[in-house]
Amino acid sequence: MWRLRRIHAICGRMSLSYGNPVVLVPARMASTRLPGKPLADIGDSPMIVQVWRRAMEADIGPVVVACAEPQIAAAVERAGGRALLTRPDHPSGSDRIFEALSLFDPQRRHDVVVNLQGDLPTLDPALVRASLEPLVDPQCDIATLAAPIAEESERHDPNVVKVALSLTEGATTGRALYFSRAAIPWGDGPLWHHIGLYAYRRAALERFVALPPGVLERRERLEQLRALENGMRIDAAVVATVPLGVDTPADLERARAILAASQ
Repeated sequence: MWRLRRIHAICGRMSLSYGNPVVLVPARMASTRLPGKPLADIGDSPMIVQVWRRAMEADIGPVVVACAEPQIAAAVERAGGRALLTRPDHPSGSDRIFEALSLFDPQRRHDVVVNLQGDLPTLDPALVRASLEPLVDPQCDIATLAAPIAEESERHDPNVVKVALSLTEGATTGRALYFSRAAIPWGDGPLWHHIGLYAYRRAALERFVALPPGVLERRERLEQLRALENGMRIDAAVVATVPLGVDTPADLERARAILAASQ
């Protein structure tokens, strides 16, 4: 946990040198493995409300849920949050948050956009803050997170996305050179589990959603490869652990147990 504590300290020193962020949380009911999961009860609230709370606790800027259905918006608003209805036919969360950004901030006050998945109800808010760290470098277009792979079973699990990270000794951020479902890179050394939480410069998000899907993106089924294929720079901040993403009924039970234990 030393590294996560170090990230807390780093984020406390960063001020707002990375820009003026807004957090957007895409959500839709049509999940393949767990239909209706944004409204699944976890503790005293729907999952999407728990995610909204974690984002608010990060305290980096306004938080808006970008949703495809009015029942999600109603749940968020009942909890005191802000939600915007977006087109139901968006192919990805990136497209959904781009529409929501245009609706929420037509004056372009926010120049950094955090894309926080709506299925991370037990997320440590410090990870949202950590995702901004790479944007201190003005050459970075998109920031994300990576954690060391500790379990041998995850090294070759295609559901665990890996990032080939150029990371010098003692550094807390590195440049993402490739993402894959395979174990990369080859040879001795750590493997890094990619965490799908992104902080975009606004101009980078605008460019990204206008690009056609890439060859490697379609092959690996990893949207972030579109950015690399088009010369955009992605850097990752290293954190200690991977947050629980809720994709199955078993994941949902784990999330309920984690939040119940934290009460």
